[in-house]
Amino acid sequence: MMPSDTATATINKRRSERVVLIVRVALSVQAADGQIISQEAKTQVVNAHGGLLVTEMSVVVGQEFVLTNAKTGMAKRCRVVRAERVEVTGLSVAFQFEEPAPKFWPIDFPPSDWAVPNNT
Repeated sequence: MMPSDTATATINKRRSERVVLIVRVALSVQAADGQIISQEAKTQVVNAHGGLLVTEMSVVVGQEFVLTNAKTGMAKRCRVVRAERVEVTGLSVAFQFEEPAPKFWPIDFPPSDWAVPNNT
């Protein structure tokens, strides 16, 4: 491998394979006054450790929130790892679950690297 190929491979390495999947979710954050604010969002890409979603809600890197799958009602604690303004659609938010949660996503045949001991 050439040096640039090695760097690219390192950058693109993920803890679990990504899957393009649009899922309706609710993003819930706690405001400074303690009030819980929720907004619907849609995922773009998911994996066993988190995903990427688009929302109009303003969030910042490091912020914790609860993500609820609109279809199943399952909820998981998450943390924002990247947030970038997208001109037309709002904010693109990369997030990770507090603990791997491959069963959060409605995938009948998930990638083999999604297998996690004691899946939740």
